[in-house]
Amino acid sequence: MSELFDAVDALIASRATLPPPAERKRLRAAHGLTIDEVATALKVRRATVSGWESGKTEPRPPERDAYARLLKQLAELYPAPEEPAAPVPATFTAAPAPAEAPTLSTGPAPEAAAMTEHENTQTPAAAAPAAEARPAPATRTSTSRRPAAKKAAPANTPAGGTDPRFENGPLAVVDVDEDGQVLAYCTGGMVLDVPAKSLPALVDWTLTTAKLGAPKLSGPGKDADPLLVLTEAALERYGLPATLTPEERTAGRIPENHKVIKQLTRAEWQLTKRGFGPWARIYRPATGSERACVQLCIPSWNALDVRHWGEAGQLPPAELARLLGVYATRVMTPRGSTAVTGLELMTALHPATRASEPDADGKRHSEHNPGSLGKDPVDCAPCEAPDGHPLLADLPRFHVRTPAERLFEEAYDWARPMTDAECTLRHLVGLDVNMAFAAGANGLTVGTGAPTHVKNPVFDPKLPGSWLVDLSHVDLSRVKVGKEWAELDGDLLPSPFTPKGERPTGPAWYATPTVAYAVELGYEVRPTEAWVRRENARYLDGWYQRLRDAYLATMADLGVDADLAPEDFLTAMAGYKQRDPEMAILASAIKATVKGGLGKLRERPRGEGWRPGQPWRALSRPTWRPDIRAAVISRTRINLHRKIVKHASFTGQYPIAILSDCVVYAAAGPGPLDFLPYREGKPLPGGFKLGVNPGLVKHEGTQSVLWGEEVREKFNAPELNLARYIKDGNVTDTDTGE
Repeated sequence: MSELFDAVDALIASRATLPPPAERKRLRAAHGLTIDEVATALKVRRATVSGWESGKTEPRPPERDAYARLLKQLAELYPAPEEPAAPVPATFTAAPAPAEAPTLSTGPAPEAAAMTEHENTQTPAAAAPAAEARPAPATRTSTSRRPAAKKAAPANTPAGGTDPRFENGPLAVVDVDEDGQVLAYCTGGMVLDVPAKSLPALVDWTLTTAKLGAPKLSGPGKDADPLLVLTEAALERYGLPATLTPEERTAGRIPENHKVIKQLTRAEWQLTKRGFGPWARIYRPATGSERACVQLCIPSWNALDVRHWGEAGQLPPAELARLLGVYATRVMTPRGSTAVTGLELMTALHPATRASEPDADGKRHSEHNPGSLGKDPVDCAPCEAPDGHPLLADLPRFHVRTPAERLFEEAYDWARPMTDAECTLRHLVGLDVNMAFAAGANGLTVGTGAPTHVKNPVFDPKLPGSWLVDLSHVDLSRVKVGKEWAELDGDLLPSPFTPKGERPTGPAWYATPTVAYAVELGYEVRPTEAWVRRENARYLDGWYQRLRDAYLATMADLGVDADLAPEDFLTAMAGYKQRDPEMAILASAIKATVKGGLGKLRERPRGEGWRPGQPWRALSRPTWRPDIRAAVISRTRINLHRKIVKHASFTGQYPIAILSDCVVYAAAGPGPLDFLPYREGKPLPGGFKLGVNPGLVKHEGTQSVLWGEEVREKFNAPELNLARYIKDGNVTDTDTGE
């Protein structure tokens, strides 16, 4: 009889009731358990538990009974909060709602007043407030024979777009489940059945049925094309390789004679010039205002660079959809690498053309959109051209241009030996400027048209351009700080006019912000030549504001708010990446979007058989603008130097190393508050201020003075740039060129 009872108990256990997937995750997190701990206790793989929590798979006996027992006990300890049920549209099948709904940012924060040319530490609007909690969106009923799987959204998953055309969000991750069914994981927590049996059919389904995409970011712009992220299982289903061969990685695409490309050609689909690679665009020529284009992202082909996206490519489909969906909502639907997306965001916010007013016949025509870069590329000035540019084709081979022949605005890489007084201190403390280059772009007037050559011009700080001027007479030992003259130790300060911090020795080309700073320091400037841009605008303001708001909202998700007191900010920043690793990845991607987008403004040749003096592909873009990149870098470097001078004039402390947006000081204590002159919680006006906003600073790292001296002595490099290693203290022979 006992054997029969055991059999009955086992039968009941095999049907043990489990809460919805999102509730399983909530209960585990509420008790402070990790996925690894649960997997070890149940003797299953980590991926198995992750699948149970994402709803991709369901537990089976005998683990199901033990898992149900665990969740039941946790539910008694942490009961679910009561929430009103959301109405479910008639065309949808309701998915199990999680007990704790995700919290989302409602969008960009209110606009903040623009920062002035001389101060980039004003606090912009705080991160967007979180939306009210709501149950996970319903799961759309599929048109295939099988009902759509009922899956709950991971935490912080953005809901589908409010535009009915894009109700399932901007993108979907396409995967194949254990039963062989193709599923599309959308950003709003919906999981759609995909009936397509081939890649051309998948593209058709995406454009006709999936309701994916995103509305345009500006009035004259275009709606974002839908993005499909293909997992390795989906690649296999549609006849594509899981990984690229070394030859294909070098080429950045699969061969033109691949069977899948032939399928697309037969179905009258086309690929862009970059072919079928990690970020493939499949389209048909537009008819009128209707676009037919789908973009593919293939993580296993290195579409999501680990330098910027971390382990995003290894996430389960639902979690990857959440991560990319938040990026798409806060920044834009990815159009390629973070660099490509950063550049595309500029044109999405400032399209080249707009519709004109109706003519006499009531028709509208395409016209230039004021404030944009236009639809046609413009030549840079000869001094702004990088080596190998067609404008320099007549230069002798191996000619090295002098500062009087080229514009060289780059970020700092400067260091000096420590003084005896600094060697008596115990610590080296690094400060890092948050999104420094984004802050440098804010409020900056840049040229939108072609340059005009001028001889012996009168310098105008409001006119963007490149100026040939001698700044060697600027003496940092006596400079204006505000309206007062200050006496400083000029030998302990880097020159603001060169990336290496060396004092100029004669005439050189500079961007407008650099020359304007020389005037600000109290010195006269007399340019002998200039290339100025009389057509100009604050082209990057909207770009900065959108990326700023995206960054602040993401950091708020990680527990770092914009209005924290200095001590609370330092506490919040300690270990913030561990609070939500996926949101930490997103913060990294947003910062990479800033730097990469600016870098693309002066993209260099990328193979393709290019030779010096010949044009390369990037030159055909209106957004190939080395002058804009130079102006942003110039202003970023000047912003940092202004803070250094202000700090030195007030405290007598000087930096010992600077690398780009990181500056290192010797200090008596191990933290920023041990040397930053805060008074009653208020920073030195115009100096360094702790905070998460772009232009403010955070603690980069601390090492001992003894460490710094030992490293420099070991490599016989008294001016080794310690800012490069201040974060973790690791210095290798390779780093120092040994």
